[in-house]
Amino acid sequence: MAAVMPVPAASRVLMSGNEAVARAVWEAGVKVAAAYPGTPSTEMLEVISGYPDLYAEWSVNEKVSLEVAIGCAYTGSRAFCCMKHVGMNVASDALMTLTLTGVVGGLVIAIADDVGLSSSQNEQDSRYWGRFAHVPVLEPADSQEAYAMTLYGYELSERFQVPVILRMTTRINHVKSLVTVGERGEHVGAGFRKEPARFVMVPGNAGKRIPLMFKRDGELRALAETCELNFIENGADRRVGFIASGPAYMHVKESFPNAPVLKLGFSSPVPFGKCRELAALVDQVVVVEEVEPLVETELKAQGLKVIGKEILPVQGELSPNVLRPAIARLLGEPVPETTRLAPLQVFPRPPTMCVACPHLGVYYTLSQVRNLNISGDIGCYTLGAGHPWNALDTCVSMGASMGVALGMDKGRGEADKDKRVVAVIGDSTFLHMGMQGLLDMVYNKGNVTVLLLDNRAVGMTGGQDNPGNGRDIHGEEAPRVDFAKLVSALGVKDERIHTVNPYELPVLFRTIRDEVKVPDVSVIITDQPCVLIKDYHKLKPFEVIDDKCTGCGNCIDVGCPAIHVTRRGKEVKASGREVDLAFVRIETSVCTGCGLCVQPCAPKAIVHHVPTSPIRLMTKGGCAA
Repeated sequence: MAAVMPVPAASRVLMSGNEAVARAVWEAGVKVAAAYPGTPSTEMLEVISGYPDLYAEWSVNEKVSLEVAIGCAYTGSRAFCCMKHVGMNVASDALMTLTLTGVVGGLVIAIADDVGLSSSQNEQDSRYWGRFAHVPVLEPADSQEAYAMTLYGYELSERFQVPVILRMTTRINHVKSLVTVGERGEHVGAGFRKEPARFVMVPGNAGKRIPLMFKRDGELRALAETCELNFIENGADRRVGFIASGPAYMHVKESFPNAPVLKLGFSSPVPFGKCRELAALVDQVVVVEEVEPLVETELKAQGLKVIGKEILPVQGELSPNVLRPAIARLLGEPVPETTRLAPLQVFPRPPTMCVACPHLGVYYTLSQVRNLNISGDIGCYTLGAGHPWNALDTCVSMGASMGVALGMDKGRGEADKDKRVVAVIGDSTFLHMGMQGLLDMVYNKGNVTVLLLDNRAVGMTGGQDNPGNGRDIHGEEAPRVDFAKLVSALGVKDERIHTVNPYELPVLFRTIRDEVKVPDVSVIITDQPCVLIKDYHKLKPFEVIDDKCTGCGNCIDVGCPAIHVTRRGKEVKASGREVDLAFVRIETSVCTGCGLCVQPCAPKAIVHHVPTSPIRLMTKGGCAA
C-alpha cells in the first residue's frame, strides 16, 4: 500500500474507530506497528500501513505481533499492535510476562471484541485481560474517543512503564463518526539499555518484579479515581443511575437521557470511589456492560448494591430495545410499545463461498467421499460445514484442526475404527498455528490426511497478504513459502505430499480417495488463488442449455452461488422410486468460467456462454444501437 498524505491538523474527518486509532498511532510518533488480520480489527493496521514514517507488518500470528511490538518498546520507541479478541488468547503468553518487565517506550494493544458474534467463534470479554495481566484498560465509546484514548494510552504507558489495552468492539471498530485530528509528534527512543534483572524473566528476577506490579496497581487505581475519562453526568431522574463504558454508554444515553450516568473510559482498575459517589445520588444502580458481569461482580465484592445481569442479557449488544424494557420491568412500568416488534420475515440467506471459490471443489469432493471424520479450522473454508456440502465436523480455534484430527485418530473406538480422519486448514492459518500441529502429528505417527488449502490470501478478512503469497503488507515482493518443502521439512514423507488443482475434480477426488486409505500422515495442497485477489484470472463464463438440462441437480451440489434453481419437478424411475429434479441457470454476469459445475453435469448441458450480438438498426441519419 502506497503512503498517503495525512489530512492536516484540526481537520474534522469522518472515520471509523479503526481509522481513528490508526490516525492516533501515526500522530503519537509510533515507530513499529504489527498485527495479524482478524475481523473486526483488520483495518487498523491496513490504514496504518499507508501512513509515512513508521514500520508496519503483517505478522504470522498475534503472539509474534505482540513480541515485535515489545521489542520495539524495549528500545524506548513507541509501538502498537492490534488483534481481535481471540487473538489475545494466542498473544497472552507474552502479555503475562510483559506485565512484569513493563515497557520503556509506550505500547498500546488494541483488542477488538466481537460483541454480537458477527464473525467469530465466541464472544469473550477482553476486559478480563486488564485484571489478569494487571494492566490498564481504556474503553472508547465512539471514533473521537478511540482517537483520543489511543493518544492518552501512550502517555499512560510511558508514565507507568506498562502496556495499555484499548478495548474496542465491533460497533466502535466499524461505525463512522466525525474526528478532529492533530499532527504527528516525533518520539525518539533512547535505544535499548541492557538490564537483565528486568528483561530476563527467570524465576529469580520475576519474583522481584511482582511487588512492583502490585505497587503499580495501586497507583493506577488512584489515577482512575481522578482521571477525566471517568466522570459522572448528573440527571434529573434519580430513580436509576447507570455505570457503563464503551458502546453501552451510548446505548444508555440514548435510552435514558435524563438519568445520572458514571461513564468509565478508564475502566480498569475500577474507580470504586466514583461508583460510590454515583450510588449516593440515585435510588438504584444498574451496571450496563457488554458482555460479562465483570464490573458488577467487583462492585458487589466491595459491598455496593448494584443490579446488572439479573435483568440484562449475558450476550449480545445492550441496545435501547434491550435496555428500555429491562428498566421498565425493574421500575414496574409498562414495557414500551416500540420494543414489541414483530419478527421480520426475511428470506434466509445463509453465508456461502464466493462464485468459483477454489474451496468449492474441495468440499464437493469431500461430500462425495464416504466414511470420513473431518476436522476444520478458522477461515473461509469453515463454510464447508454448511449446505450443500455438510463436509466439516469440528471447528475450534486457529490451527486446531491438526491437533483435533490427531486426537480423533488416537481416540478412535469400535464405532470409529473404520473411519478415515481428514483435517482441513488454510494457508495463512497453517502458518499462524498449524505447523506445530502437523509436526506433532508426524512425530506421534498419526493416521490423518491433511488438506492444506492454499488460496494465497488471508481470505476471510479481506484478502490480506501473508508469507505464502510472496507479498508484504505494502504489496511489495517478499520471500514466498514453498508449502511442499515446508511440510516435508516437518517430516511428512515426500511420496505423501501432493499438490493438486482444486478445479480438476477427478484428480482431486482420486487423490483424496487414495490418500485416506494410507495409514500415515498425508498432505494434499490445493494451489489456486482466491477469486477476489489480483492473482486470479477470470475465464469465459458458462451457461445452461435448457433443452439438455435433465434437472439432476449435480451442479447444485458444487455449491457455487452463480447457479440458480429456476424450477423444480419430480420423476418416477423405472424402479418406482420418485426423485427430485432441479432445473437451473447460471448467472453469466458473475460466472468466472472455473468449470467446476461442468464436470459433474451428466447430460453435458453446461457450455461456454455465447454473448448475443446487439441488433443495430439502420436509419437515414446513420445507425442506432
